Order: sequence, then structure tokens, then C-alpha cells
Amino acid sequence: MLVPRPPPLLRARRRGVGTDCHRVERIEGLYAIEKEIRGGRTDERRTVRQEKSRPIVEELGPWLRAKLTLISQKTKLAEVIRYALSRWAGLTLFPEVGRIEIDSNVAARSIRPIALNRKNALLGGSDGGGEHGVVIASLIETCKLTGVDSHAYLSDVISKILNGHPNSCIDELLPWACHAAQSLKELA
Repeated sequence: MLVPRPPPLLRARRRGVGTDCHRVERIEGLYAIEKEIRGGRTDERRTVRQEKSRPIVEELGPWLRAKLTLISQKTKLAEVIRYALSRWAGLTLFPEVGRIEIDSNVAARSIRPIALNRKNALLGGSDGGGEHGVVIASLIETCKLTGVDSHAYLSDVISKILNGHPNSCIDELLPWACHAAQSLKELA
């Protein structure tokens, strides 16, 4: 996650500790802004972020540095603050660019099935079987990301391979190439 939501700050919010509570609310404000602009055009997202998100991020940095000097360096809170500060360049990038998300949650959710399947592939019977299972899982997830029906895609690709599709044109069988070909057929 790009913007940290550390448990110590959340506990402080529940207890009503002023400064920490205020900062957590500011971070939650960043997420509220993102919820409003999600799905919008890149230039619109950037404009809103410049106007609303950038000031919050700019005041968060100095506060984190100041807070780090006031707390014990052995606490979990100090660890979380150091983590955020070590990734400060990435955190401050999102208000400047409309096409990226505030955090990596979307990407993490999209690869979660791959990670789960990778664990299951350990039970594939052999190294080769596990590797082939991971390749199939990767193709299926790529189909989902590109909007291709994975069952139809795999059936089509397997039949093309069985019918002697040339190895030199293997790129034509990738999910995004098939998606582009489908889109062109729909336009015609």
C-alpha cells in the first residue's frame, strides 16, 4: 500500500488522541477523494489530485518526520513511519499523475488468484506439471484482465497449435493479441 494505514494510528484514533486522529482522518480523506474520481479521465483525476490531494500529502511528510523524532524508534509506529518515508517518492507521485492509483490494492487483488494457484501448483505431481499449471493460470488471469473469455481463448489457442500454428508467430496467440483481433472483427 502506498499510503500507510498503521494499526497504532488507528488505535490512537479510537482512543481520541488528537494529532494522530487528525492525521488518520487526513489519510482517509485521500481515499475519499480517490473514491470520487475513480474511473474518471486521467486529466480530470490529475486536476482533482493537484487541487485536493497534493496539500494533504505535502503536510503529511513533515509531520511524519517530526513524529519520528518524538517516539521510541523501537515501536511499531516508528517502523511504519520509516516504511512510509522510505517510499516517499512513490507516495508523492500519485498526485502528479492521473493514471496511477493511490495504492497497489487493485494490482494485489488482481494477482491474488495467481498467488493462490501458485501454492496449489506445488501439488502438481512434478516440477514440470507445476510449471505448466502456473503458465495456464497466468494465461487465464491475463484473459480476465484484457476482457477475453478464457475458456474460448484456450480452446481456440489449443486448436490452432494442434492445427500447426507456426512457432515464429507465437505472439499472435497471446491473450491481448486475440483481444485486439476480436475488437477488429467487431468493428468490421
